[in-house]
Amino acid sequence: MKPVRVALVIQKSVPGNSRVNLETCLELAGMAARRGAEIVLFPELNLTGYSLGKQLISTATTIPGALTKALIDASIENKITLLAGMAEKDNAGHLFSTHVAAMADGTLGVYRKLHIPPPEKKVFTPGTTITTFQTDTVNFGIQVCYDAHFPELSTRMALKGAEVLFFPHASPRGTPQGKLDSWLRHLTARAFDNSVFVLACNQVGNHGNHRSFPGVAVAIGPDGNIISHLLADRDELLIVDLDSALLEQIKGHRMRYFLPNRREDL
Repeated sequence: MKPVRVALVIQKSVPGNSRVNLETCLELAGMAARRGAEIVLFPELNLTGYSLGKQLISTATTIPGALTKALIDASIENKITLLAGMAEKDNAGHLFSTHVAAMADGTLGVYRKLHIPPPEKKVFTPGTTITTFQTDTVNFGIQVCYDAHFPELSTRMALKGAEVLFFPHASPRGTPQGKLDSWLRHLTARAFDNSVFVLACNQVGNHGNHRSFPGVAVAIGPDGNIISHLLADRDELLIVDLDSALLEQIKGHRMRYFLPNRREDL
């Protein structure tokens, strides 16, 4: 890993209005690029909005498609990697909560949410592949919202070489501080146990259907300590510099780098 600057986006995403959501996404991506970010993380389903009804079905998109083309074009133009979320539909009619990695070289990586929470099980199909991605500076993994509660997934990604784990959320209810406190109960453990950077962000705002999203973003180091966080009630960026020296320090420590001593035989 090399030092890398990352932008974490808190975004209000309107259910059923991909056009407006895409415009907001690209505007924020441009702002992040001007501030020197190499990777930009957007919340879960930021392009199609979070819905479990007709709005979701009507805005679900194929991959590749118009949304991914717009992301790739913006990535190439800004020389930046964009991690954005959308409801994806396949040829068989299955729906996935999908996060894509639009790379500056024009390639596209795809991650489908693996763990579907009970309220979403009648709508979304779970993905089946644990995937990691590579840029010129870092190897990383993506986990979507509910995925964060399953420790084995983070370990699997770390064993595959991930140095940074990105956690985009569309997590409703509560205050920004309350949501941050909730996240820190498990996200710090994912970072500390696996010696990886953990970066997370959420949607923001009242989207109707009795859903209100508290705006929060947080960056956690491989030592389990908070690097930076942001609470917001509108679209915002949190810019974070990830220090490769910290990762090297942790992985070079005989007692604090746990994965090499993992009992894979058990």
